[in-house]
Amino acid sequence: MLDRTGTLFSHVKPADTSYEGGGLRDFFLYRDLGIAKATHGKVIAHLVKANMPPEEGTGWHRHEADFQIVIMLKGWARFMYEDQVTLVEAGDCVHQRPGVRHFLFDYSPDMEYLEIVSPADFKTIDVDPVCEIPKPTPWV
Repeated sequence: MLDRTGTLFSHVKPADTSYEGGGLRDFFLYRDLGIAKATHGKVIAHLVKANMPPEEGTGWHRHEADFQIVIMLKGWARFMYEDQVTLVEAGDCVHQRPGVRHFLFDYSPDMEYLEIVSPADFKTIDVDPVCEIPKPTPWV
């Protein structure tokens, strides 16, 4: 079968890329999975893991993206999606519809998730608060 997509083959092993700071959130570490390069920016896939305790959370925001999913691999995280608290645990998959206002406010020290977003250069827009945010669980 001929490839008419123009995308590249990609195979990234754990030793090929490392977790790094400097991503969207300072309190997380990110590991690039090579998908943005392989798809010429159509899609990004990265692993995200907790790096520091959830003191302030992400703040209320939305993304300008066509598609976004979060698959929790380890631990848990609590999000506000609009005015609903949502506990996302290992094994869960969340499809964040385009434009949904949300706030990640709590997570376990071992939290790790796979995030897939299209396009790769999606924008994050701060929004006005939707409701009060519960306090995060202190790390001991």
